[in-house]
Amino acid sequence: MTRMMRALQVRNLSADLSGVGIVDAAIPEPKPDEVLIRIEAAALGFPDLLMTRGEYQAKPALPFVPGMEAAGIVVRAPSDGPWREGDRVIAGMLTGGVAQFGCFPEGALLRLPERLSMAQGAALRAAYLTAWVALVCRGMAQAGEWLLVHGAAGGVGLAAVDLGVALGLKVIAVASTQEKREAISDLYKPAHVIDGSAGFREQVLAITDGKGADLVYDPVGGDVFDESTRCIAFDGRLLVVGFAGGRIPEVRVNMPLIKGFSVVGVRAGEYGRRFPDRGKENVARILELAGQGRIRPHLHATFALDDWKCAFEAMEQRSVIGRSVIMPHT
Repeated sequence: MTRMMRALQVRNLSADLSGVGIVDAAIPEPKPDEVLIRIEAAALGFPDLLMTRGEYQAKPALPFVPGMEAAGIVVRAPSDGPWREGDRVIAGMLTGGVAQFGCFPEGALLRLPERLSMAQGAALRAAYLTAWVALVCRGMAQAGEWLLVHGAAGGVGLAAVDLGVALGLKVIAVASTQEKREAISDLYKPAHVIDGSAGFREQVLAITDGKGADLVYDPVGGDVFDESTRCIAFDGRLLVVGFAGGRIPEVRVNMPLIKGFSVVGVRAGEYGRRFPDRGKENVARILELAGQGRIRPHLHATFALDDWKCAFEAMEQRSVIGRSVIMPHT
């Protein structure tokens, strides 16, 4: 095996990706408790873009290799550990994904379900774990309930639509463009797909026969959150996943009191850290569903490493449906 590899590196923080570029680097040497994997696919998420600007809550030291999710093949592993050369694995981390090789702690790896490609495996972990913790652990979702998903074409939104359908929920997906709505309709035909650009309250109430949504999955915030409080059902759960819309909203507490709904915060990673046993169980359930073919990450596009900028710009333009994936060896 060659001793050198190519990797994407953030050298300087910038608003226009000018501090990011491809470098030649030595293949890292694994520590005693680490596994070296040949990275076949690295899925991108909005946090990866924000980190190139220094706008994400986690701020890795410069320079760093972006990429929080990857999938690949084990090259070298501790002889007394659970992994062997040739195993197909998913890796989750803060950085290091957009490279041809990477070293990761044994506990940061999951076995890639046979049904999934490398690219699908890279796109599985964060989005679907967020959706699972939101809907099942925090939202206490029950089959037959109405689920309203905002930002439904994005990575975490589309995962919530997919998982909601798998759980037997009646899904209403909100997307901003005709292209996105048509894509969601083609992928998830049982779901209702609506345009939220001019408001969605009346549409949601009409679809639910005036009841409103039992669960609202909101990674957007701002005006979307505000209007969601006006079309949520009594005893509903408004799941706060993020603020992609920019504005962090506020709610007067008389509204949850009068309408009888709950505002529930969702931090999937922190949930697993606070409750390790539940965290392991959550991951196991996601892998089980993926292995059964009941959930399947949707790929917007795959990009060669040299085309990394196109992948990041697609996220910046909010044109991605599902997840974009960089294939470091192409």
